[in-house]
Amino acid sequence: MSKSNNKLSIIPLGGVGEIGKNMTAYVYGNDIIVVDAGLKFPEEEMLGIDIVIPDITFLIENRTKVRGVLITHGHEDHIGGLPYFLKLLNVPVYGTRLTLGLIEGKLREHGLLDLVKLNVITNKSVIKLGEFTVSVFNNNHSIPDTVGFAIDTPEGVIVHTGDFKFDYTPVDGRPADFFKLAELGEKGVLALLSDSTNAERPGYTMSERVVGQTINDCFASAERRIIIATFASNLHRIQQIIDATEKFGKKLAVVGRSMVNNITIAHELGYIRMNPGTLIDPDEVNKLPAEQVVVLSTGSQGEPMSALTRMARATHRKVEVMPGDTVIIASSPIPGNEKFISRTIDQLFRIGADVIYQAVSGVHVSGHGSQEELKLMLNLVRPKYFIPVHGEYRMLKRHSELAVSTGVDPDNIFIVDIGDSIEFQGGKGRLGPKYTAGNVLIDGLGVGDVGNIVLRDRKLLSQDGILVVVVTLSKQDGAILSGPDIISRGFVYVRESEELLEEANKIVTQTLGKLVSENVNEWSSIKNGVRDALGRYLYEQTRRRPMILPIIMEV
Repeated sequence: MSKSNNKLSIIPLGGVGEIGKNMTAYVYGNDIIVVDAGLKFPEEEMLGIDIVIPDITFLIENRTKVRGVLITHGHEDHIGGLPYFLKLLNVPVYGTRLTLGLIEGKLREHGLLDLVKLNVITNKSVIKLGEFTVSVFNNNHSIPDTVGFAIDTPEGVIVHTGDFKFDYTPVDGRPADFFKLAELGEKGVLALLSDSTNAERPGYTMSERVVGQTINDCFASAERRIIIATFASNLHRIQQIIDATEKFGKKLAVVGRSMVNNITIAHELGYIRMNPGTLIDPDEVNKLPAEQVVVLSTGSQGEPMSALTRMARATHRKVEVMPGDTVIIASSPIPGNEKFISRTIDQLFRIGADVIYQAVSGVHVSGHGSQEELKLMLNLVRPKYFIPVHGEYRMLKRHSELAVSTGVDPDNIFIVDIGDSIEFQGGKGRLGPKYTAGNVLIDGLGVGDVGNIVLRDRKLLSQDGILVVVVTLSKQDGAILSGPDIISRGFVYVRESEELLEEANKIVTQTLGKLVSENVNEWSSIKNGVRDALGRYLYEQTRRRPMILPIIMEV
């Protein structure tokens, strides 16, 4: 039973109905804790946007109640929004040693490192934050030091898995806390929030060690230089690449800023093992025999400015792909990146490289559990209520079906959108009110200053271009003193469209004359009149709708 009239509310502010930008708020009485503060990368229609973070209006409105942020692991979709969050809400941060090492680098870039209290946790930690008591359990994922949380509340225990899979032979020798999960299930779990990323994939996710064997096979058969690209955060895979480099007596050069930063931090903290002399500077790559060199690079998603893409285009300052090189792309495409990766692979083949990638070999396994592992988590924890998170809607739906198959009451499953809330009182759950939530867009140094209107304008500009009409009118009688001058950008090539623009000029002149004769003197009416008349004419002639920007001055 509830200890008071208070209720427990769970509010996903990111990470449901989408991939990335993970953040969940837990609210009880005057206490709020937050799990994860991630970002997601912009969708194709978000022109010019760098990253997307959660809208934390609800947390800012309740800033005095926020007790801390708990971080499950060090991937961008879980820590990337933290600097922006902490600028507005400076609260303690709790994470494992590696996770905090990666966070420190971000906070240093944003000038926040000396202002924020960072607290190291392990799977033995118990954290008291107001009415919440949080214990920690180990998980397996594609980055070391990944954990989940058991959040003890006056209403019962909530298990928040974070991203996970069950790897029975983990690279770091640290298995998931099966016993602790089973113990929680035995004592009774009110609700489970579980990773849904691979809910559509049957069977089990293979161990990361499988990739290690494939990498060894590739190293054994390569006759010249090896260039291997993977996620900069996949430290288990990076460790296996280092192990293979040393096993075959080669030297390793690392290129790509994020890759260098992550390896440096992980090595300093003891999460990456490497013999002295294994690492060489990229400047030394061309000085050694090709068969002795391995280049570890960013760019496994074919990003236009990444190290691998620049190598393929021969625009990288220090490394160039040569005929006979073996290029290994040790990742699978993130949805939306397929065309970038295909383009890079094609270019590498054109150069004469031997390219090994996911479609033709086992150089990647997922860091997320497939259906059998998701069912195992459900059976270990045995929750009364189930809330699928971390995935798009179809993944949440599939995960809920798996929960039903393991015995969870269909009426006790909540598939929600960001900003929805689930309330628990007296051991019973229900949907609660909706809170302000959504996307905050980061463009350069601007946080949230680019919204739907600006994106709409950018889309229009990208489709049909812009026409700027500049004209100066007399203040006395409205006569045209200079212009109209028409400037075209992204609409038509001026030198080949002189007749079209001359006619457009006449239409602007006629429209202004008509408006003046009708005693229309409001700027907005004059601009709208010019925009409408010119827009109609241009559409009739070209079937295009450029953005028309009238600039009218009065002298």
